[in-house]
Amino acid sequence: MNESLARLPREPADRFTRPFMRFLRIEAMTGVILLLSTLLALLLANTAWSASFLAVWDMPAGIRLGEIEVSRSLKHWINDGLMTLFFFVIALELKRELVLGELCIPRVAALPLAAAFGGMLVPAGMFLLVVGSGPGASGWGTVMSTDTAFVIGCLAMLGSRIPESLRLFLLSLAIFDDVGAILVVAIGYGDTLNWAALGAAGIGLAVVAGISRLGVRNIPVYFAIGSGIWLAFDASGIHATLTGVILGLMTPARSWVSDTRLHAILDRVVAYPPGDHWSGDAAARGDLHRAGVATREALSPIERLEIALHPWVAFAVMPLFALANAGVPMAATRFDATLTSAIVAAFVVGKPIGVVLFSVVAVKLRLGIRPRELSWSLLVAGSLLTGIGFTMALFIAELAFEATLLDSVKHGILGASIISAATGFLALNWLTSRRTP
Repeated sequence: MNESLARLPREPADRFTRPFMRFLRIEAMTGVILLLSTLLALLLANTAWSASFLAVWDMPAGIRLGEIEVSRSLKHWINDGLMTLFFFVIALELKRELVLGELCIPRVAALPLAAAFGGMLVPAGMFLLVVGSGPGASGWGTVMSTDTAFVIGCLAMLGSRIPESLRLFLLSLAIFDDVGAILVVAIGYGDTLNWAALGAAGIGLAVVAGISRLGVRNIPVYFAIGSGIWLAFDASGIHATLTGVILGLMTPARSWVSDTRLHAILDRVVAYPPGDHWSGDAAARGDLHRAGVATREALSPIERLEIALHPWVAFAVMPLFALANAGVPMAATRFDATLTSAIVAAFVVGKPIGVVLFSVVAVKLRLGIRPRELSWSLLVAGSLLTGIGFTMALFIAELAFEATLLDSVKHGILGASIISAATGFLALNWLTSRRTP
């Protein structure tokens, strides 16, 4: 058999797209792009163009149909609209790991789940302990999350010295963190509930569940209904990004076409001898079309959506979010040292303590399993990286704090992220270098 015929035909564009797709598969590049976007935002916010740069994100944008108008600032559309895709992909990753991955074993999933719970509870408590009843006390949710991209980026710089068990533990922990944080946003930082809009959102979710059971697999249909659900949540008083989490967890994790059926359908196409069958023979065209559908549906909807959306989220949504939210004037005229210190302490100290403490309790009570290659020393060193809150911390800060406190909060988030990244990287580098012959 000619091996070249077993591949898809090459096009001139492949010279550019194939290297680019290899680039997209490097998970660590997400953190690099996010870092560059953050540095650019900080640079522009501290130059002569600062006022113009910050004003761009407050520009109104929207649509109007007669007397119906939907208008928000550009930052609002990024934070509430595009970030819904971010949470949708996070929920897809979580469900894939729980159904198809290593986390399908309950006791394996219990360890990062317990660690995530501790990593949310302890820093929130430490934040409230430092701030007390002072300004910004309601912003306790800001210190609960872990930035997945930056954590994975730090691990990628250490290469193969980091065991896969630690990568899986920290990735799962960060995903659980993000889902927990968006639930906190939906419950703790929403507005007065609009029950009619909430009922409309519930009906939309019921429609999604119904047509899924009926076998509708057209993604644009789900996108249209999902957009309606987003608008309903946006009007309901519950933060609209919750739409992404719910729809992600509702996405089927099993493929429609089994391997056996796929092989049978493809064998039927391969059985045709070489020749021009597809343009005239109706039966042959039908077999070819059926093979196209089968190859697409042999992947589960979760995997197909993840493959399609992850590059857009990693290289468009998250950099845009960083540009819109990370621009902090370093010479802030209003600065609350207590608030900044509380955020730094919660992330740098509270987060690792919560992760390690709850991990130990889960293992001691035999609720969770710690892999043999994941030593306690590695887990402790890795827990230092969980203090990198960045993306979700900035996201929640925009909702939780008054504008007069935001600069102080962002200083704390940036400082804590730098300290956590540096200490975690150095600790892991020291531990793994000692083990490397």
